[in-house]
Amino acid sequence: MKLGIRMVCLTAIAFSVSTASPAKGKIEAGESLSAFGENREVYHNPVIAYSAPDPTCIRVADGTYYLYGTEDTRNMPIYKSDDLVHWTFVGTVFTEATRPAFPPEVTDKPASLWAPEIRYVKGKYVLFYSLARWGEEWLSTVGYAIADKPEGPFTPKGYVFSSRDVNVQNSIDQFFWEEDGKYYMLWGSFSGLYIIELNVSDDLTITPKLETKQKIAGNAYEGVNLWKRGGYYYLFASRGSCCEGIRSTYTTVVGRSKSLFGPYVNKAGKPMLENGDELLLHGTEDNSFRGTGHNSILQEDDAHQTWMLYHAYYKPREDGNDGRSVSLDRVDWVDGWPVMGRGVPSTSAEVPVINHK
Repeated sequence: MKLGIRMVCLTAIAFSVSTASPAKGKIEAGESLSAFGENREVYHNPVIAYSAPDPTCIRVADGTYYLYGTEDTRNMPIYKSDDLVHWTFVGTVFTEATRPAFPPEVTDKPASLWAPEIRYVKGKYVLFYSLARWGEEWLSTVGYAIADKPEGPFTPKGYVFSSRDVNVQNSIDQFFWEEDGKYYMLWGSFSGLYIIELNVSDDLTITPKLETKQKIAGNAYEGVNLWKRGGYYYLFASRGSCCEGIRSTYTTVVGRSKSLFGPYVNKAGKPMLENGDELLLHGTEDNSFRGTGHNSILQEDDAHQTWMLYHAYYKPREDGNDGRSVSLDRVDWVDGWPVMGRGVPSTSAEVPVINHK
């Protein structure tokens, strides 16, 4: 779920420093930088110290990374970075004049804009998003907009489907996948995760092939995400409560499959259709990070290391919701499975390897 809130500046400021460090990898939450023993550049989480939930990220041809988030900044924020660590606010995806609405056949009520998903398709930047209203799950609709440049301006193009079109309650948190000349959408939020093949025309008219819809995971999940490595598809998802500040129970989990259409299973072979998964990332015992989830598609640095951008509450207040900032951590691969340090956000870690232009 993607409850919209005001943009809030958090208490931490993301920065990168040169300090002592012999170790490769993370300084885990609660550890001191004094554990490091030789000069090595590190960064501190969160890397975006503003509320930008449900991040999606793309690296464009010149090497720049662009990140988009659910609209705690109205009309959806855009950030850019040369190194995955230092992020600059660029603007918003839409203006009040270009802001999309629900299809008229769905409702005339105003929509919130949640869970963007950015891709470069047929020479254009395509941003998918969920049009939604909290608690009115059968209104949920996936729309999309196109632009010539990653910073926009984005122009609404149309709708992929609504909840009633695909008969799936709470059809949000869409994820776009392209493989072997075919296009797919994965989506869902606590009413099952699904996959469907898409028709994508040269003018970027996108429609679902309804007869291809298939359920791939149970009702415990939302924030679906996919990565392919070593002959396996890895299905990342979030489970638990996303949006309750210090009381949030959101965690990031994963299963894998040899087939895009599943079955996705955990290490013991229990299917994600039966809510079996492997826990990958969770909040810290001291509550410095809570509600860790809804990651972007993994990003590779120039050393081919994989990195995860995700949202979390950083040092949430007991008395209220202080925003889901964006953190970054490396994803390592051990025995064919992703691993993230001790399974909690790092306080600091070595910076990604980026060959600056």
